[in-house]
Amino acid sequence: MQLAKVVGRATATVKHETLAGRRLLLVQPLDARHSADGDPQLAIDELGSRLGDLVMLTTDGSAVREIVGKENTPIRWAVIGIAD
Repeated sequence: MQLAKVVGRATATVKHETLAGRRLLLVQPLDARHSADGDPQLAIDELGSRLGDLVMLTTDGSAVREIVGKENTPIRWAVIGIAD
């Protein structure tokens, strides 16, 4: 699990079939001090996160495949929670 901040949204006119109809967010992974930890990443979001929200991400392949419902998805990051 990785804490991140939502820094933007992504729009794509052409997507992999497993991403059709899914929200794509640009998220900035954070370290323990809430400082940027690496480059921003693209993540799918089924929870309705908004710009500026702190979110919890997963890169667990089986969890992402379960969320998407397909075995061949190219997405690596998925929002699994919104921090209070």
